[in-house]
Amino acid sequence: MRNRRNVITIRMDDTEYKLLKKRVKESGLTQQAFVINAIEGAAIRSADEVEVLKDLSRTLADLVRQLRGLTTNVNQLAHEANSFHVLPALEELTQIHEEITTFKKECENIWLSIRSSIKKQRPTGQ
Repeated sequence: MRNRRNVITIRMDDTEYKLLKKRVKESGLTQQAFVINAIEGAAIRSADEVEVLKDLSRTLADLVRQLRGLTTNVNQLAHEANSFHVLPALEELTQIHEEITTFKKECENIWLSIRSSIKKQRPTGQ
């Protein structure tokens, strides 16, 4: 845990103060965490936005897991088809495998972007 010894005082008019309070409440952070995240350049999102991102992240993680399973199954079928010299099926399976692999990579990139965005939202004390 950091040793935070420095205290700052700033002055705001009523409008600025109300806006600060509103943004802090929307973020789900403490005022201290909100300000520190803001000065460190972190994305400050509302608690609702973070929940949506977390739901998307879980959905995409599950989708990627399922796609990995499909890719493995398709690859096994391709090897089986190849051992019996069933070339038309192998070509079709290879094309499907490539499409799934491409789709999986795209999903993983989206998932990593969402996770990165979530990680920028830090709780107090970190």
